[in-house]
Amino acid sequence: MNGKLRKSFVTLAVALAVSVVACVIAGTGLLYVPDGVVSDALYQRGGIVNTDIVVVGMDQRALDEIGPMPWSRHIMAEAIEYLNSDPDGRIPAAIGVDTLYVGESADPDADAHLVSAAASKGNVVVAAVATYDRELVVEGDDFYMSDNIVGWDEPFDELYAVTRIGHINAMEDQDAILRHALLYESVPGSGDVYSFARVIYEMYCENTGQATKENPATDGGFYYIPYTAAGGGYYDNISVADLLDGTIDPAFFAGKVVLIGPYAVGMQDSYPTSIDHAAPMYGVEFQANLIDAFERGFFPQSVSEELQLIILFAAVFASCLFYRNRKVRWSVIYTIALIGGWILICMLAYRAGHILHVLWIPLFVLCVFVGSVALNYVRAQREKKKVTNTFGHYIDPAIMKQLLDQGSSALKLGGQLKDVAALFVDVRGFTTMSEALDPETVIEIINRYLTLTTDCIMRNHGTLDKFVGDCTMALWNAPVEQEDPVYLACCAAMDMVEGSVALGKELQERFGRTVDFGIGVHWGPAVIGNVGAPKRMDYTAIGDTINTAARLEANAPGGQVLISRVVADILGDRAVCTSLGDSIRLKGKAEGFEILRLEKLIRD
Repeated sequence: MNGKLRKSFVTLAVALAVSVVACVIAGTGLLYVPDGVVSDALYQRGGIVNTDIVVVGMDQRALDEIGPMPWSRHIMAEAIEYLNSDPDGRIPAAIGVDTLYVGESADPDADAHLVSAAASKGNVVVAAVATYDRELVVEGDDFYMSDNIVGWDEPFDELYAVTRIGHINAMEDQDAILRHALLYESVPGSGDVYSFARVIYEMYCENTGQATKENPATDGGFYYIPYTAAGGGYYDNISVADLLDGTIDPAFFAGKVVLIGPYAVGMQDSYPTSIDHAAPMYGVEFQANLIDAFERGFFPQSVSEELQLIILFAAVFASCLFYRNRKVRWSVIYTIALIGGWILICMLAYRAGHILHVLWIPLFVLCVFVGSVALNYVRAQREKKKVTNTFGHYIDPAIMKQLLDQGSSALKLGGQLKDVAALFVDVRGFTTMSEALDPETVIEIINRYLTLTTDCIMRNHGTLDKFVGDCTMALWNAPVEQEDPVYLACCAAMDMVEGSVALGKELQERFGRTVDFGIGVHWGPAVIGNVGAPKRMDYTAIGDTINTAARLEANAPGGQVLISRVVADILGDRAVCTSLGDSIRLKGKAEGFEILRLEKLIRD
């Protein structure tokens, strides 16, 4: 398997693994709570409340005027009688009493009064409630916890006979948020008992002549609640005390749904809901929301978990592939577009009646984005380190910056053909000097010489190719394109000549020996690139141009710079040159190859 194919395989394997992990995390329900928070914020936007639904609160004002709970059943009887007291017969379409009247009380007259009031117009719905017990159910190799009804509290017989009943069980989701409602209770011995809100809604439709909308589709009896209003949305500060005082005209309630229920702190009938996690909603307004939802007939359903996991897998997998080696700018654009697009899809899907997990894709795409940015940064730093290790000791810092921008492409084995300016410089008389001086002195002198040549090359933006003994080779226009590379190479050559004068004087004073440089410069095509093995490579240039520059240097007397005619032509009037004609024959060159001595260079 070649390197490119192996990298592709690793990329696909990593993308597959990350996508599978994301699906496992999402599929196990670990994100239920945070996803619920995000989904509720997007989906539960509320709406315009139905003004035909009126909440009458058993509120603090009523408690102050009537007294603490429990109240005598005469109180509720009088409230119902007042609601149905309009002399023109304009009465509520339905009256829902969201409180339990289980068993006969200690006051038979109050019980009879309540029965009479409820029976008079036949428009009263009262509450019932189931009590559950959790039980371990074992079916073969499978086992689960089951909620079983172990108790059923309904109105006492006389009241039951003259009213309709509905259950008021409210079951919070696993994050303690009331997000789903139970349409019916399967009560042993009684069959399916529909919810308080559903029974009231059906009575409302019957008494107003409206067609009843179908029941929502359920999952185990539960359906998603599209809330219309948060707490307080249906409550206009109408108190049970107002009904008893007669301060509100009963005609106001004509044809409406009137819900009477606890509406005071401490009555243990409030729940955090998906429309507002922070402020609990009283049970009577929860019922109002359900009735409003039945009236609107909008009940979105969750898209299957399997399909959502497939979508999540595809999004994460595609993101892993996209982010690899991608510039941060494009990764940010992709991330914003994907997350924004997903949120828009979720909103449109919800309006069409489909519920998607809002958090899944944004969360995992962001995780992949952050991980990819971090990985790409580490990879880029590693590549920069490789480039620095390969070129850092023999290349101009300005050129180094360009190479770092290229990244790993600068480190590939192989070469390319391009025009370069090649410079060779050598010490004249080095062999004789090394025989006459001790090794430590020889090394010191050669290091001073190499430091001088290196400084001249770097100062003129050249690439130090190599040291071969006492010979230095440098290139211009490689590894990156440069402006006026021939001129830069000749500037370096003249700097070396000038520098050798001062260095020669110093060495003469210290060691009684001096040095002179012979320099050759040529311009032409050469094959340049990294030569060697991936773990040990050298950047160099090969070809006739390089050989010619070396031979010019070999024939240059100490303190002189020999150049070719092509170099002189490029320098033009910026240089003073003396033609040597063909008095010097270079190995491998035919007659007529002109050599010139660079006398002076006009600096910019």
